Amino acid sequence: MDRRSFIGNAAALGLAGIAARPDALLAQNIAPLPFGTDPILPLAASPDRIFRTTVCLRPFRAVGPRLEVEKIAGKRVVHHYGHGGSGWSLSWGSALDMLPLALADSTREIAVVGAGAIGLTSALTLQRAGAKVTIYSAARFPDVRSARATGTWSPDSRVGLADKVAPDFADRWERMARASFARHQSYLGLPGDPVDWTDRYNLFDAPPPATGNRPHVETALHFVELQARVRDLQPLTRPLAPGTHPFRVPFARQTTSMMFNVADLAHTLETDFQIAGGRFVPMELHEPSDFAKIREKVIVNCTGYGARALMRDESIVPVRGQIAWLIPQAGVRYGLYYRDISVLARKDGIVVQAVGADDSFGYNDGNESPDRAAAEQSVTTIASLFAPQAATA
Repeated sequence: MDRRSFIGNAAALGLAGIAARPDALLAQNIAPLPFGTDPILPLAASPDRIFRTTVCLRPFRAVGPRLEVEKIAGKRVVHHYGHGGSGWSLSWGSALDMLPLALADSTREIAVVGAGAIGLTSALTLQRAGAKVTIYSAARFPDVRSARATGTWSPDSRVGLADKVAPDFADRWERMARASFARHQSYLGLPGDPVDWTDRYNLFDAPPPATGNRPHVETALHFVELQARVRDLQPLTRPLAPGTHPFRVPFARQTTSMMFNVADLAHTLETDFQIAGGRFVPMELHEPSDFAKIREKVIVNCTGYGARALMRDESIVPVRGQIAWLIPQAGVRYGLYYRDISVLARKDGIVVQAVGADDSFGYNDGNESPDRAAAEQSVTTIASLFAPQAATA
């Protein structure tokens, strides 16, 4: 499942339409919504507020994440990578599945290669199991691909192909998703709000499909869809009647979803790792034989998309995603989906990302060069939601 469908898949089960009501705030593009949701402050979506444009290549594997052991250069290497667009979302649960592989013998000094979302959570999980952990990596936040993630809870976003994953994959995935969700909740309320809950609005110019955010498009790629197995973890979507929101569209749905303030979350995880005695060691690895440079006998390989080059692993397929970052706005703390563009307001910037009409968007595109024109077009499309209505005679 993609993140667009995850926040909108249950509209058919939502509440009945909410009665419209006049409100002076609507004239200011601010809508106070029922059920305790935050007011919708207008988004300053203007291309001149783009302060950077980044590209992230998600490490997709048709069979799902790689979790297996290999003997390399005299080391016991536990491969732990290939989570597609679900790295942050599945990180803690996947680390628990990694744990018995890494602790299969009496060795308690363990190396982790890679300092992204999977590397950090793997290292912390190992520490909590009593291991002494060192992270080896050529880069740390904010210079890793995980720093360019959207930051939304999307545990089955391009995590495998339906006809390629193992028969027990759905059960393994559900276990990882639920364990990750529970661990992420322990970061709620911490300084910097590394994990938070935010309202999301799915907006449409025409009547939306019964479920999800877009009509079904038949493609050659059939990504595994597992959201129904964890539907109890967040609220269902509900329709919003005209007049109860300020967006210039006739159809809207609202829900609430978990999000990651990635900069704060990464800082928190790095700090926790170091407080528990962990060390970072700068090191570049170019081929499997370079594992011999590492002192520890057990190595957990969490190199993500980098494993394609390091391990010559062509089972990893890049899925390109580009983000236009808008300057943060005080009081704006919600997400949008409109015309195949996703928006998420985070503390480190407002993320605007074209996500395409289906999950094949960006598939097998390894271009990491930002496209400024595409970034500006995405922002301009979102700006139309807040444009003043024309005066009537």
